[in-house]
Amino acid sequence: MKDSALLIGRILMVAIFLSAGYSKLTHYEYMQGYMVSLGVPGWSMPFIILWELGGGLAILLGFLTRPVALLLAGFCVISALVAHLHPADQEQMINFMKNLSMTGGFIYVAVTGAGAFSLDRKLKLKWA
Repeated sequence: MKDSALLIGRILMVAIFLSAGYSKLTHYEYMQGYMVSLGVPGWSMPFIILWELGGGLAILLGFLTRPVALLLAGFCVISALVAHLHPADQEQMINFMKNLSMTGGFIYVAVTGAGAFSLDRKLKLKWA
């Protein structure tokens, strides 16, 4: 049951990253303009898309789970500070807290690992 719960948790954790990466890819110019309005350099969009899709897929598949989870935790904190820290806007502050909650979830994944249903375990990687 523990391994099934870890798999379900990983699926739920990365759904937002896969969706956001796909949205940025399919609405590139609009999303790039939005990111630039937040002070994020336009040239960084391909890297953000790659990170959201690639990092999301890595966690989903349980590949390099612990280090990728730590990096995604950092990504969540940075995006919370850059995009959502607007104390006067309650909706943005809800998104800010959502990002901090996701950070906690990724720290938890980094500590617990991916479980049995993962490429880490199948490949017998030391961090499985």
